[in-house]
This record gives sequence, structure tokens and C-alpha cells, in this order.
Amino acid sequence: MIKVGITHGDINGISYEVILKTFSDIRMTELCTPILYGSSKIAAYHRKALELPPLNISSIGRAEEAGANRVNLINCINDETKVELAKITESAGEAAFKALETAVADLKRGTIDVLVTAPAPPLIPGSKLPAHTEYLEKTWANGRNKTFPILIDGELRIALATGETPFRKILPEITKENLTDKLTAFYQSLKQDFNIVRPRIAVLSLNPLHNRGINLPENEEETVLIPAMQEAEKKGMMSFGPYAAEKFFGERMYEKFDGMLAMYYDQGMTPFKTLAEKNGLYYTAGLSIVRTSPIHGTAYEIAGQNIASEDSFRQAVYTALDIFRNRQIYKESTRNPLRKQYFDKGAGDENIDLTKDEEADTL
Repeated sequence: MIKVGITHGDINGISYEVILKTFSDIRMTELCTPILYGSSKIAAYHRKALELPPLNISSIGRAEEAGANRVNLINCINDETKVELAKITESAGEAAFKALETAVADLKRGTIDVLVTAPAPPLIPGSKLPAHTEYLEKTWANGRNKTFPILIDGELRIALATGETPFRKILPEITKENLTDKLTAFYQSLKQDFNIVRPRIAVLSLNPLHNRGINLPENEEETVLIPAMQEAEKKGMMSFGPYAAEKFFGERMYEKFDGMLAMYYDQGMTPFKTLAEKNGLYYTAGLSIVRTSPIHGTAYEIAGQNIASEDSFRQAVYTALDIFRNRQIYKESTRNPLRKQYFDKGAGDENIDLTKDEEADTL
């Protein structure tokens, strides 16, 4: 079975709670072989503090020793590391990074197949520890744009053209070159990671479109977004828009597309969290390995109260398994000329049937 490496994240937040709750369902270990990178002592502490039922966890020394139908755990932090619920501490940050570092070493050796990261602590001021994504980029990032997040809930997939960037710094990142690269990378991810033969991508506008009839001197839709979409079209990709975000989500136009490209964090994250509720997850696209994580953070405000939902973390595990299998299918298709032609050209030139009102909200 697929070996899923799981990093324990922040020991002071809800990470252990959602991990333990997820694998309390024995059906999970029938789907994959989980390997938790963390501490058996801290896992036991959280289980008792939360009054959760016993869970069969087997301590192992190396990933190669992982057994099926059980949760395997590799102790990779100091047993004296102290849990301080709902607090940001340097020791918790170090414990999160040590788990990630150990899991990454096993990914490099090929002894685990995918990575699911539990919520990690915020960067501590003065700390030299890198963020999870930044650390993974150094080894597995593809292309000049490095990685980009895709927010996922079932068929809803929203990619972000810019990350958690201060608003004043967003505009310099919205260039024709960057957006063309993002569209290309997103299109490729939809094909190889989600097994979509002919992906259809909606592009959200940077500016409100209510006054688009006025000839504005600086209209990024006309000068940047549409040229980037036209460049992507030359490479055989289908993108539509730009669409006004409020109408696009308000009228559920997203149901007609395989993916959406939002220009900035809040434009994508706000509607996503409204629509996805508990089940959404975060996928780091642009890596040669598969990494997912739950959409929520460390949630200090509810740490230790046994009220955290494990739904997002469970979906992160499911999606990591699905993407791993889809990549195998896609890789196999590239070895077969006929199957490759099917992926490259699609089953047909199927277009989206937009009504006149919907066409009026695009440029």
C-alpha cells in the first residue's frame, strides 16, 4: 500500500488531536500505511488529555519497518520536549521542523510515497527555522515560479496566483510572464494530479469589472491578464474570463470549470472557506513530490478541548493518495503514444456553453 508520511506539526495546537481522531477509524489503515513522524510520548499525552479511545500505534526505527493495518510512529524529537497547549514556543517550532526534516529524508530515500503535514506553528520571531513549504521548495520545486497553493474541496479547485503576500506587494507580482507560468503550471497539475484530460480554467479579474466600459488608462485585465491567457492558449490551454469574482461565486459559475485562478489570497480563500466548510484542504502544487495539509491552522483557541474536527486532515490524506495514483496513471500515459495523445488533445474540443449574461461578465 501507499506509505503516507505524516509530520506531527505543532505539539501545542490541535495537530495530534486531528491525527489521532483520523486514525481511530481502522478503515484508514486499510487504505494506506501511515507513518507518523513525532513522539510516542507526546501522542500518549494528547490521547489522555483529550480522553480519546486507545489507538494501536507501533513505534519503529525506520520507515522500512512500517507494518500494514496499524499506525506506525518514528520518534524523532527529544522525549523531554514539553507540551504547552495553546502557546507558541520555540521548542514546538523545533519539534515541528525536526519531524519535517526526518520525513523529507525518507522521501528522498523513497521509503515513503507522499507527505501530509499537520498544522505547523507560526514562524517565531528571531527563529532560523524555515516554513514547511519553503523547505520543500529547495529540493522539489519545478520551474521558476516555485510552488503555488491549490485549495481543494472535491471538484472545487482554486489556485492562487500570489501567496500570503502583503497587499501592496501583490501588483508587482501580477505580470504577463508570471500569470502565463501560473496558468501553465496549473493546467499541468490538473492533468497529471487530478486526471483531467482537457482542463478548463476560469481566471478571476484583478479589478472590479463594473466600470470596464470606461477606457481606463491602467486596466490590468486588458494589459496583463488577457495577454497571459492568449499566450497560454497558443500552448493549447483553455482559460476563460477574466470574471468578476463576486458574480462568479455568487452565481455558482465555478461549477462549470475544473479549476479557478484567483489573483490574490483573500480573493480565493474567502469564498473557498465559505463553500468548503470543514472538508477543504491545501495542496502544494509545483513540487515533484505530493504534499497536502489541512486547510486550518494550529487553532490554539481550541487546543486540548476535544472539539477539533478531523475532516480536513482526513481529506488531506485521501487527496494525497488520489494524486499519487493519478500521477502514476499520467506517467504511464506518457509511455504510451496513443494514451499520451488522449491526454494532450483530450477526448474532444468540448467548450463551455456560456449564456449571454455570463459572457457579459467576462472581458
